[in-house]
Amino acid sequence: MSATYNIPLLPLGFDFETKAVLRQLNKSNKRLAELKGVALTIPNENILLSSLVLQEALDSSAVENIVTTSDDLYKADLHFRDGIANAATKEVLNYRQAMQKGFSMVRSKHVLSLNDIKEIQHVLENNNAGFRSLPGTTLKSSKGEIVYTPPQSGQDILRYMTNLEEYINISELHDIDPLIKLAIIHHQFESIHPFYDGNGRTGRIIAILYLVINDLLDLPILYLSRYITHNKGDYYRLIQAIRDKAPDNFNQWEEWILFILKGIEETSIDTMRLVKNISKLMAEYKAVLKPLFGQQYKHELINNLFFHPYTKIEFMEKDMMVQRKTAAKYLDKIVQTGLLEKVKLGRSNYYINKELMSLFISQPIRKMDTTTEAIESANT
Repeated sequence: MSATYNIPLLPLGFDFETKAVLRQLNKSNKRLAELKGVALTIPNENILLSSLVLQEALDSSAVENIVTTSDDLYKADLHFRDGIANAATKEVLNYRQAMQKGFSMVRSKHVLSLNDIKEIQHVLENNNAGFRSLPGTTLKSSKGEIVYTPPQSGQDILRYMTNLEEYINISELHDIDPLIKLAIIHHQFESIHPFYDGNGRTGRIIAILYLVINDLLDLPILYLSRYITHNKGDYYRLIQAIRDKAPDNFNQWEEWILFILKGIEETSIDTMRLVKNISKLMAEYKAVLKPLFGQQYKHELINNLFFHPYTKIEFMEKDMMVQRKTAAKYLDKIVQTGLLEKVKLGRSNYYINKELMSLFISQPIRKMDTTTEAIESANT
């Protein structure tokens, strides 16, 4: 494998619209459009923003071997941080915050600037280092061998990132389908490797936000990182293959683009299934709780149970605008129906929406052949 790669400025000179790419592109765009429509069946968008973005955070972090459990994650989200939230859990929660921050910045203006990208990485890593300015960053294999050296000077990094910013935001630069551009953008960003830390996760956030910028999704809910996590070997192999075969690397580019397009198709299918199941489960809960509480029932009750898969009295108190004693009675009454499980932690109680959690855990895994060695970096 080669450790050097002269990054080309965008747009690239290849004709990417091969028969294979166009065939897969049609499938991917169709499924993505269906997902966009299905998301509208959840009346409160914050439920999807909370639950699906947190699952995306969990899987995107796992790509970089930042691993925590759903249980630890949701406990930490309850603000039980002292003695419970480990470093990995905090990093996953930072990822969700970074995604939500990025979404709030691009939602109305439909532009992703360099300052936006820096802010996303700042929230993700909780530092103000900005783009790399010092040499020494390399990407290594699991055996410790240098497989790729990204640009070393701050001037080169800024030049490449400025070019990438234009490519993201000026559609006239490359008249090609946005999903093909997404694959090119992701590879280019990972090759520039502009930050000391958090490049992989920042790059995956950018990919999802790019779909929002182009009106392919209204919400950043494509569950793409799970596909990448379970195809990690191919993900890293295909990224590196383009570098190794430069400049005559069209076949490698085509294979990479097909990998990303297939991931978008399959992830859209899986995410649609999850969203439909959440919608169905909400209706089932409403059918039980509305007659149970009668005139005391409010839609905020369902919103609470699905916005917080692990909820607590304080959350219910705030969402339902009731006294603490009343909120506790609400929760205990729901526990009696079997819709929630009450768990004691220290002197506090929390309540698990087990049916909702089971939907996340039972999501299907799309796995390709991952026999090749993954490329890892100390600067992920």
